[in-house]
Amino acid sequence: MILDTSTAISSQSGRRWRPSPAIRVSVLLHAAASVVLAAHPQAWPWVLGVLVANHLVLLYATLSPRDRLLGPNLVRLPAAAARRREISLTFDDGPDPEVTPRVLELLDRYQAKASFFCIGEKAAARPELVKEIARRGHSVENHSYHHHRAFAFFGISRLRREVDAAQATVASITGRPPVFFRAPAGFRSPLLDPVLAPRGLRYVSWTRRGFDAVSADPRRILRRLTRGLAAGDVLLMHDSAPVVLAVLPALLEQLSARGLKAVSLVSACANEPGE
Repeated sequence: MILDTSTAISSQSGRRWRPSPAIRVSVLLHAAASVVLAAHPQAWPWVLGVLVANHLVLLYATLSPRDRLLGPNLVRLPAAAARRREISLTFDDGPDPEVTPRVLELLDRYQAKASFFCIGEKAAARPELVKEIARRGHSVENHSYHHHRAFAFFGISRLRREVDAAQATVASITGRPPVFFRAPAGFRSPLLDPVLAPRGLRYVSWTRRGFDAVSADPRRILRRLTRGLAAGDVLLMHDSAPVVLAVLPALLEQLSARGLKAVSLVSACANEPGE
């Protein structure tokens, strides 16, 4: 069941959407194409080539999770958080009834905090588990309602429904609307930022990820997460992947040995202006 979204949206201050340079250029190219074709219909092959090239650039940006071509994208924590030797552990695709409780126990053991990007329909099915995540001092963030593989290619109305439904679900369970959003698989639609801005949501990708959703080798996953690890990094894992339980203790040990502190995104970005 998808909840009414009005409360979650109205309780959160938004920001004005400012099109990224790539979006502005795209709009101008389409407008110019209309003018050129009206005056010189025979120029259509050249116009078509320019528009195809433009759409290929937008497709590249859609499939490049850490890119900023389509709008603000939190790839690393603010400089103040890095100076405090903070990093953020983020977990996608939960909550999972078997894995998530054990992840929470490990985080407690090492006095680490994290941000959980929950799928709305999974959160609705496990509200007590979502409450437990929040009760232990972690933040619960928005990872869309259904986690569709084609999310990046949805129209703006469907994007709104996916974001709003997850937003309302998490807010109704925890009493706090999410303030961060991550797209399924990190594939970001050119239409997404105008949806996030008025809802006060900041887009987050990652500095490094372990590919724990597709790999069963804990050592390889750990190497990916720790190679070049530095203060200010945002790490991506999945609390839907059992292998994370073999990776997390060693990762938390390394953080401690390097003098790094794991905090939630909300804590790391507190008092920092939105992008």
